[in-house]
Amino acid sequence: MKKFMIILLFLMCCKTFVYAEEIEEPKVEAQGAILMDQKTGRVLWEKNSETQMAMASTTKIMTAIVALENADINDIVKVSRRAAVSPQVKMNLSKDEEIKLEYLLYALMLQSFNDSAVAIAEHVSGSVEEFCALMTEKAKELGAVNTCFETPSGLDGENHYSTSYDMALITKYALENEEFVRIINTSDVNVSSNKKNYTLVNKNRLLREVEGAKGVKTGFTGKAGHCFVGAVERDGMELISVVLASGWGNKGKNQKWVDTKQILSYGFKTFKYQDIITLNDLAGNIIIERSKTPNVDVCFSEGLTLPLSDSEFKTLEVIIEIPNQVLAPIEAGQKLGVAKIYIENGLEKEIDLIATESATRHDLKTSIEKILSGWLGISTLEEISVKIKD
Repeated sequence: MKKFMIILLFLMCCKTFVYAEEIEEPKVEAQGAILMDQKTGRVLWEKNSETQMAMASTTKIMTAIVALENADINDIVKVSRRAAVSPQVKMNLSKDEEIKLEYLLYALMLQSFNDSAVAIAEHVSGSVEEFCALMTEKAKELGAVNTCFETPSGLDGENHYSTSYDMALITKYALENEEFVRIINTSDVNVSSNKKNYTLVNKNRLLREVEGAKGVKTGFTGKAGHCFVGAVERDGMELISVVLASGWGNKGKNQKWVDTKQILSYGFKTFKYQDIITLNDLAGNIIIERSKTPNVDVCFSEGLTLPLSDSEFKTLEVIIEIPNQVLAPIEAGQKLGVAKIYIENGLEKEIDLIATESATRHDLKTSIEKILSGWLGISTLEEISVKIKD
């Protein structure tokens, strides 16, 4: 087995890299926090990101995406008594009021109204409980395995929790939905039901105060404290920040914005996308035994671009593992090895190395079989033995 390290400078000999200036890591008040790259899902910075915590109305990110995927935004929702009597904050829907699902989603994401969350849940799944089960199932599907939803609004519950990492994963997924992005980026909208008119104003300060902001959701409960999930896109890079329990009271209310801006600023100043590997770049050559094709090149089965800091880039290693030789036959596209990408001595990713061409087997046995196949329609020597016995 060949095993050798490719120094990135040689591997990418024609590619130019721009180093980012290293800055001090953020020091935030939030008890749980994370910075994630939207494109790759790579975690760029974290603080207690795997700790299960209450997440307040950031819950509504999942409420919205589950509704968008399981109902038509043009549906007319009939409000139940349970939705109408939801605790504050609410839009004061009344029992049997009829309103478009899209309008409830605006109310949910722009002003975090709890009665809209219950009305959405009951419309989509028939009950709040069934809808929460669907939310939890979706979370697990996305890899958010440390998350459980007990309410669609984010109000505190004994079994209602998540982590900053899971909330970033959920948000990454939600941001891939165009309807979701359109809703959360709406500054204000006038909507109406069969009974009332409503003016909904987006309470997300990030949209007004940070260049390239795309949302996403604020939250507060007595258990969760002040929370916020944000997303900002700038110069081709989109970052997701999550802060859980940034504090309580007026101090915490402001601190979540301070924490969020500090995390995002750190991300954009520190990380730049680097093209590490290009699809079909050659990675080595393998001797082929028992074939007229003496050797076959192997290439990377996929490309790799990562957001890296200057210090991370300096530690980047690509380890190529391929055998010295293999026995024919070989099919084009067949996996023959693996490339392991390490950053700061930690395994970041593995990429399959595949054959660039086929190599047919050529030896005495296969030569005889080819002759027999052409003359007698016999494909293997084993068939000759069978025919002789017969």
